[in-house]
Amino acid sequence: MRLTSDDSLLLLVDFQAALLPVVDGGAQAVNEAGWLAGVADLVSVPVWVTEQSPGKIGASAPELLSALGEYRLWQKQHFSAMGEPDFSAALEASGKTQVVLCGAEAHICVLQTALDLLAAGYAVYWLVEATASRRRAEAALARERACAGGAVGVSADMVAYEWIERCDTATFKQAHQGFLKRRSPRPLTFF
Repeated sequence: MRLTSDDSLLLLVDFQAALLPVVDGGAQAVNEAGWLAGVADLVSVPVWVTEQSPGKIGASAPELLSALGEYRLWQKQHFSAMGEPDFSAALEASGKTQVVLCGAEAHICVLQTALDLLAAGYAVYWLVEATASRRRAEAALARERACAGGAVGVSADMVAYEWIERCDTATFKQAHQGFLKRRSPRPLTFF
C-alpha cells in the first residue's frame, strides 16, 4: 500500500540525548529522522515524539528537536508507546491509519511499539536508516521481526516522495533541496 500524507503520522521513538552516543548509527538515524520530519511538516503530516522515562534517561536530542517543526511530545513508561492509554487513544482519535516509525532502540521500544501498532490494525512503515540499537545485529533482527509481523521496511526518500507525489510543486523543490544538502556531493540537474 502506498503512503499518503492524509493517512500518515511520523512517530519518532526515544531519540534521547543520553542514549544516542552508545547507539550504533545514532547520528545517521537522527539526521534521517530530522530530514523526514521536515518533509512531514511541508505536507502536514503530524510528527509525534516519545521519550522513555525522561526523568532517568533525559530528554530528546536537541539536534533532533531543532530540526522539527510542530510536534507532539509523549512521555512514557511502557516500552511500547501503545501501552500508554493517552497515546493509543489520541492515535485512534487522529484518524491516521499509516504510522511511519523510527527511533532507538530498535529491538526494544521501537519493536514493541511496532508490534502493538500492527495488532491494533495500523499499517506500520519501519524507517530503516532512522532506526538503530547499540548493536547493529539487534537492529537488523528487530526489523526482520517487525516485517515478518506485517511492517514494511522503507527509506526516508521512499516515504518523502510518496507523500509529495509530484515533481512540479514548491513542496517538491523544498524537500529536494534538503535531500541535496543531506546526501549529494553535487546537485542533480534533471529537476
